[in-house]
Amino acid sequence: MAPKPEPGRRIVADNRAARYHYTIEDTLEAGIALTGTEVKSLRGGKATIGESYAGPSGNDLMLFNAYIPEYLEANRFNHEPKRPRRLLLHRRQINKLIGATQRQGYTVVPLKIYFNDKGRAKVELGLGKGKQAHDKREAAKERDWQRDRARLLRDRG
Repeated sequence: MAPKPEPGRRIVADNRAARYHYTIEDTLEAGIALTGTEVKSLRGGKATIGESYAGPSGNDLMLFNAYIPEYLEANRFNHEPKRPRRLLLHRRQINKLIGATQRQGYTVVPLKIYFNDKGRAKVELGLGKGKQAHDKREAAKERDWQRDRARLLRDRG
């Protein structure tokens, strides 16, 4: 069963595979610097962030490999679909994330892109470590057991 969306949030893109491939230890919300055609295209809901990641570029944190399709009604003023996009965070947050990726082996993974109640595009970032194959199998086994247990308890009355 899908989780209920929070009021005021309209999720545009969701990275469901991120929690399978990474152990997410911390999440935070970041703004994203977009052009006009990117915002219009996002409102259409066709963006994908399955293969994207966030990383340092100079003094900023950038979102790489996120696909926002071109806006069909914009002719020559359109944007590049997979261009790096700047993430809007406080300097302390940027330094914390860059330090975690460089020193401790963490990865910054985008979990969701959504519009908040004010209509601003936001990215939910997760700070996590990659899972090994045996960790993924263990998580799948635990998930199956929870499903079977719930089914048994429901059938018992």
